[in-house]
Amino acid sequence: MKKLLQIASASALLLGTMAISRAEAQDPIVTAPIIASEVAPIIVSAVKPKPKPTGLAKFEGTVLLANSVQITVKAMGNDLSIQTFPLSEVASAKMQQIIDKGGYQYGDKVKLEYDPQSMKVVKFKGKPSKPL
Repeated sequence: MKKLLQIASASALLLGTMAISRAEAQDPIVTAPIIASEVAPIIVSAVKPKPKPTGLAKFEGTVLLANSVQITVKAMGNDLSIQTFPLSEVASAKMQQIIDKGGYQYGDKVKLEYDPQSMKVVKFKGKPSKPL
């Protein structure tokens, strides 16, 4: 019986060492970590919006009243938004030429470019309707 116990313990020891060696063989190879200071940085350029060259705001709408000094316009998308803009000297001279030919009538479509600080119209576009 003593011999059987020695054989069993020897075989258990042999099987245990074989199992441990097989488990060690399956471990992954440990590599050195990559150090970030040795790697060159990747430079990505950010997309920058184009700035407005003139700094003017735009307003589209229909004319309610126009004279050589100011223009009153109703916004195209919002019928409740009505704004009156004073005209700059250059725009006033252009408006006077249009008034001499008949001027803008109620409902004509215009596009205004104005200075947001002073609210003065610098440029305007739109086809005036035929005079009555």
